Amino acid sequence: MKVSRTHFEQWEEERLASYAVKSSQTRGRRYAEKEHELRTPFQRDRDRIIHSSAFRRLQYKTQVFVNHEGDHYRTRLTHTLEMCQISRSIARALNLNEDLVEAIALAHDLGHGPFGHAGEWALAELMKDHGGFEHNVQGLRVVEELEDSYPEFRGLNLCFETLEGIKKHPEHFYTDRSERFRSLEADLVDLSDEIAYCSHDLDDGLRSGLLTEEQVETVELWQKCVKYIQHKYARIASHHRRRLVIRLIINQLAMDAIQYAQDQLTKYSVESCAELQKLNKPIVGLSEELKRQLHGLKVFLHKNLYQHSHVVRMTDKGQRFIKALFQIYLKNPEYLPEEIQRYSHSEGIHRSVCDYLAGMTDRFASQEYRRLLEPEE
Repeated sequence: MKVSRTHFEQWEEERLASYAVKSSQTRGRRYAEKEHELRTPFQRDRDRIIHSSAFRRLQYKTQVFVNHEGDHYRTRLTHTLEMCQISRSIARALNLNEDLVEAIALAHDLGHGPFGHAGEWALAELMKDHGGFEHNVQGLRVVEELEDSYPEFRGLNLCFETLEGIKKHPEHFYTDRSERFRSLEADLVDLSDEIAYCSHDLDDGLRSGLLTEEQVETVELWQKCVKYIQHKYARIASHHRRRLVIRLIINQLAMDAIQYAQDQLTKYSVESCAELQKLNKPIVGLSEELKRQLHGLKVFLHKNLYQHSHVVRMTDKGQRFIKALFQIYLKNPEYLPEEIQRYSHSEGIHRSVCDYLAGMTDRFASQEYRRLLEPEE
């Protein structure tokens, strides 16, 4: 049997849940394109994101620890891949469209600048009188404007449903809530992001030594998992215990999310995507107990890891780099690459400099800082 795109679209119609987004029912792309012989529209979106320059640059963008601090800490890229795996696992259990979930998950951090949240805070301050900066909005700019791989159009020309998922926070984009296209696929990516970064930041914090297991023993979610491990293993090495606890935390949260969604779908009798648009109730989320426990973990991380003097010191340094580079490019636009200079005629110099800086990796931003601002360079 010859396999074709219609074969996969038929498979979706037969196998996916009635409330899942089907690729054959996509509202399409901004610029009309001929459909691919083999790949569905959402599969093409996923592939375009993976092959984009912005996606490759995630390898050298900070999650919590900057790139030079160690090879085993999460970067934006490894966080994205791990979050994508969690998203797909939940989507499969709920019979949702894994291809759409994967596309949204892979693109969810494309708008982040260098140096983690420090870069975002610095750019937001610099751009407060020039349209602002927010990484989800910037992610849309990346896929709709800044990626330049096709002669027919700017951006990646992604499907409507994928773009809606990347928006993530609708208040930035809609004047009327009824304009929003809601999908369970997008909602579960948002939740999976929370599950991934909390558990993996905890893992990296412990690996780095900035956090200790004695400190984390105050976290209820950690306590539960440690108690289970102690019951199962009489003796276990500390690094095995840590890794097993992290896996158990992810598993508990993911399993709870699946059960919660199934309960909500039954409660509100959701049978189609169209019904979902009319429903102003949460379908994807966590039970009250796990929500409270996850909140406790987030509070702990904020107090003990994100506000740790080592992390704050690197955060302050990253903000200084971004602010200094912004000002020097603003005063000397000839330092910008030629394509950015051309782009500034239509977008304005502030937005063009912002786009350029937001696209930088930690490594490149540090190199540019040394090249432009340190006398010995």
